[in-house]
Amino acid sequence: MDSRYYGELGIIGTKGTDAFIQSVDWYLKQWRAEDNKETYLMQADCPRFGNGEGKGIIRETCRGRDIFIFTDIFNYGVTYKMYGMTVPMSPDDHYQDLKRLISAAGGKGKRISVIMPMLYEGRQDRRNARESLDCAEALQELVNCGVENIITFDAHDKRVQNAIPEGGFDDVRTSYQMLKALVREYPDIKFDAEKTMIITPDEGGTKRAMYYSSVLGVNLGMFYKRRNYSVIIDGRNPIEAHEFLGQSVEGRDVIIVDDMISSGESAIDVATELKKRGAARIFMFATFGLFCNGCDKFDEAYEKGIITRIFTTNLNYRTDEIKNKPWYAEVNMCKYVAYLIDAINKEQSISDLLDPVKRIHALMDRVKGK
Repeated sequence: MDSRYYGELGIIGTKGTDAFIQSVDWYLKQWRAEDNKETYLMQADCPRFGNGEGKGIIRETCRGRDIFIFTDIFNYGVTYKMYGMTVPMSPDDHYQDLKRLISAAGGKGKRISVIMPMLYEGRQDRRNARESLDCAEALQELVNCGVENIITFDAHDKRVQNAIPEGGFDDVRTSYQMLKALVREYPDIKFDAEKTMIITPDEGGTKRAMYYSSVLGVNLGMFYKRRNYSVIIDGRNPIEAHEFLGQSVEGRDVIIVDDMISSGESAIDVATELKKRGAARIFMFATFGLFCNGCDKFDEAYEKGIITRIFTTNLNYRTDEIKNKPWYAEVNMCKYVAYLIDAINKEQSISDLLDPVKRIHALMDRVKGK
């Protein structure tokens, strides 16, 4: 075994992640050309029986290997046959496949790390009244299955890691890649307190937005949601109004920062309110673009000039329809994930990768130097 590495590197992708992990593999092969490896990807699969049950298979040795399993829990583009019906895979199905692959390794891997960009049940991270604590239970289950490291991106609430105090848990920021993509698409953007402002669409995302605001040196505005707690629609209390706290946005470019876009209803409401207040261009940063209710509302908002561009990463599945929209911009995270895997496999610190302040400041200097 090469002493530079913790163990022989092996990467497994669950269904629907082929294109992403192939790109990650390409970067690793470029950086480790002296290894003369054809690929770091391991042959694995989770086939289904006719009644919908499944099993995990790893078709090569796991013994002594440093295994990284990449999973997109929310990839509804993957389907399987059950009783002759074509069924889209749910988050529960993907999570079960992840556990099947961990089980298939049979404890023979030297170490197993899971890269789960959007945490399974991450939105159910705390208990209100008599509710389940799904995310906490899932993290505990993975650790009990032998997973040593869990790597996620912009967790809905990173305090959920308290469920596994002795387990490895890293919450990676996507802020540098988001800003880099914005600068590439809009080179005239100015990170100036008089010209640009960061907005959080709700109180839950305040810390995330404060990070952008502090690093960029621009002002922060916040919306808070006034909900009707006497009614439950689609599992949640409906929003009656968005109230704004902050300085004037008139004439300024604004960046709305959130961890995800689900239905998009809240994001568009916030953008509409900002436009009413005289905001110039409105950009949205969301690590995960789910677009659960389709694109019609976004198309309408774009045509009305309410939104300028929406940036989301390629860490989760998006249809070609979404990727081809004029208001959509993809933020590629393949190289960043390759950096993380390379560093961890070499037992190197990933602190700089987790907190990209220096890279953001260097980016700002380049923008100011134009």
